[in-house]
Order: sequence, then C-alpha cells, then structure tokens
Amino acid sequence: MCLFADKGLALQNVVTVWRRSTAAEMCWAGSGGPAGIPVVPLVWDDLPCVALPMAHLDAVDTMTSGRASFAVSDPPSQDAAAAVVASGPVDIRFDLEGKRFADHLLEQEIVKHPPTRLRADGLMARRENWWWMPRVLITLTAVEDVRPLPPRTRGDDALLVRPGPHGGAARVDTVTARAWPEPSGGGEIELWRRDGSSLEGTGEPAFAFAHRHSPDFERWERWYRSGRAQGEVLTVTAGTGTPEPESPRPYNLLARYRNHREVVRACRAGIAKAEARAGNSGAG
Repeated sequence: MCLFADKGLALQNVVTVWRRSTAAEMCWAGSGGPAGIPVVPLVWDDLPCVALPMAHLDAVDTMTSGRASFAVSDPPSQDAAAAVVASGPVDIRFDLEGKRFADHLLEQEIVKHPPTRLRADGLMARRENWWWMPRVLITLTAVEDVRPLPPRTRGDDALLVRPGPHGGAARVDTVTARAWPEPSGGGEIELWRRDGSSLEGTGEPAFAFAHRHSPDFERWERWYRSGRAQGEVLTVTAGTGTPEPESPRPYNLLARYRNHREVVRACRAGIAKAEARAGNSGAG
C-alpha cells in the first residue's frame, strides 16, 4: 500500500529518508530466489541509488527481474517513521572505469562510509586502491509501492524477503523470532511480523537477513536464513552467521589486514569477470 496518493510525493519522501541514512538494504527476487544485502544509500539525480563494489557481481547477476526494493530498517534517529521500503523498476549500469561513481557519488559515499574515505579520498588513494572504484550502479527509477517498515530494534529482528505478486518487486517485512535455527539448515522457526500482521506464507521461497557494522564500518556482517515460508513458519534450508544483540567490535590490526586482502581479492575477481564479459560482448 502506497503511503501517498501522489507517487511523486512518495518518491520525494523515500529520497529524504534515503539521503539521511548511513546504512540501508537492497532486496530483490531474481533467478537465485529472494535475496538482500546491506548497502550504502546514495542519491543520483534525486533518485535512490547504490554503488556496489565489483565484489558483489555474482549477486547482481541474479537481479533478472528488473525490479528491487530499497529499505531503511535501522534509521539513524529514534523516529520510527524513518523506516520505510520502496519498490519499483531499477536501472543497472556497469561502471568499470569508476568514472560515473567518482563524478557523481564518491563524495556522498566518503561521508557515509569510512572505508571509502580511506581508500578513495584523494587521487593518490584512488590510484593505489584502483580496485575499489569500479562499481555497479543501481538506481530506483520509479516508485510502484511505498510502505512503512517497523525498524529493527532487537538482535533477533530481521528482514524477510519474498517474491512480490505478479512478478513485481520483492515483498519485504520486518520479522522476529524467539531463536533462529542453526545455519546448517533443516530447522523450523515460527516468525512474527513486527507490524502485528500474519505472515501468511504459502510455501513460497523466503530469505531472512539482518546486518550490523562496527563504528568504523570495516566489519559489516550479515547473517541470513533461507528456505520456504508456510503459514507462520519458515523451514530453513541454508544460512550463515548468527544474530548478535550488539554491533561488532572493530578489527584488531591482523584481522584488519586479512579483511583488506579478502576485499581486494573479491573486487579484483569481479572486475576481471566483468571485463571478460564486456570483451566477449564487444568481440561479438
């Protein structure tokens, strides 16, 4: 249900919330089933946007429906009205040189995301960390649906992502549980929607996830459980991580170095795959 009869006003409200937030979520229902990842919320020409590092290329490849849901479930203030989800068509562009990102979005991300400040705040830093500049730019081009979203306020709260009706954008709800099954799968868990409504699962695929970050954003950890929703129960078939009541502590020096190396490898692998794909397309 849209909050505003005027969709232009709805989009304006979403952009305001998106612009003020430092962390958000992008969810979709694609070829790999429902999915969601934490993102840095950016704005391109007054439209909600994300600029994913190329480490996320495999996830982007599953976004085949052309639609996504942009959510803020952990608003920066105590104003619960700042938690919202907006869904609609998206424009996906590959910026392998990082030029669009640098010209239009980099300054925004530097303000919100300390690791980008370290890696790209200046020409020398950008040259040294060249692998951080290529991005996949995903922009919400129109609002088809806007709903208030109960904020995640407890460690067991999560976003539940399910396919939308008639092939539309993913349905996103805030849910909670007494305890989540182990990530190895096979367990069943009763879920409660935080808005008081019934889950009403019909056997559809479902993906529950949440995330927390350290104050310096070097650790941004997501846990998830995926499976099928039937009635008020999620039958878990896969997952990783566990809910944590508190934000993670910053890495120590050795862990920070290891994490940096992992990020570098993942970004460079994504860049190589995207460049090979672009080269093959050009050759054809």
